[in-house]
Amino acid sequence: MILAAGRGERMRPLTDTCPKPLLMVRGKPLMQWPIEALARGGFDRLIVNTAWLGEQIESHFGLQPTLDKGKSLSISYSPEGHDFGGPLETAGGIVRALPLLGDVFWVLAGDVFAPEFAFTRAAFERFAASGKLAHLWLVPNPAHNARGDFGLSPDGLALNHAAQTCTFSTIALYRKALFAPPYCDVPRGNPAGIKTPLAPLLRGAMDNGQVSAELYRGPWTDVGTPERLAQLNTTD
Repeated sequence: MILAAGRGERMRPLTDTCPKPLLMVRGKPLMQWPIEALARGGFDRLIVNTAWLGEQIESHFGLQPTLDKGKSLSISYSPEGHDFGGPLETAGGIVRALPLLGDVFWVLAGDVFAPEFAFTRAAFERFAASGKLAHLWLVPNPAHNARGDFGLSPDGLALNHAAQTCTFSTIALYRKALFAPPYCDVPRGNPAGIKTPLAPLLRGAMDNGQVSAELYRGPWTDVGTPERLAQLNTTD
């Protein structure tokens, strides 16, 4: 699942007429980079949630986008803007899409640029066999998030409280059980459109040792401001 429902307030005025996932990065829409990476990894079913200018995203990518090197996948959309008038926050959007997802699934934000990240079957199968509820890829703290988000134990567990923290890249594998009681009380499919953040679910599961993690040191950018976008487009 790619999260693409946000308004992109910090990217204004660029996002006044263009949804952030369609902003161009090195010749491609920002969201096309992870779509192509998922297809290279052999994942051929994708869910995209939309809200702000979501019709532009659906129009651009369609149901079966044409990708590089003959790769293909199918896209289903979860139109939160159409159904509820706006985005449902991260966990609310995931719960809304749960009926379309398998028991184990990838999630990442459509406004993150990680051109070398590999979505591999090996990682998927390793997580599926682990019994954990989530596996997070963390990155070294960028200047705009110097305090970080979560810690990382020597044995590969994500920590709610730690002296040293890293930033959550938004790239993760999840199991559906994380989005059910006792961690989440929103009914599957989120029929009422309840807005629900993700962090409290993760922190609750971390306290029970149910979230694993690893550090990713490849190039990664949260494309959250026009300045960061411009920097990406002026460097190799």
